Amino acid sequence: MFAVIKAGGKQYRVAAEDTISIALQAGEPGDALKFDVLLVGEGEAFKIGADAAKASVDAVIVSHGRGDKVIAFKKRRRQNSKRKRGHRQDFTLVRITGING
Repeated sequence: MFAVIKAGGKQYRVAAEDTISIALQAGEPGDALKFDVLLVGEGEAFKIGADAAKASVDAVIVSHGRGDKVIAFKKRRRQNSKRKRGHRQDFTLVRITGING
């Protein structure tokens, strides 16, 4: 059984016991989370819309972290003009404990 959930403005396809990295969520490691379900499927059959709205996905926060550094380097040739800016995105590692419904 799998489900498509929405978290942090993105959609993820998950199954029981999956570990996924999502945008930073409030909470401490060990806290439980519940996600809204967009689609629930098993094999070739699936439910969407009102049928899927009855379902929920339970998860547990494993840890928080920061991703790899992304460098945005801009250079304008022959003008001695350059800019280097780095960014590290915060994330939450979540383990899916079960799909209900």
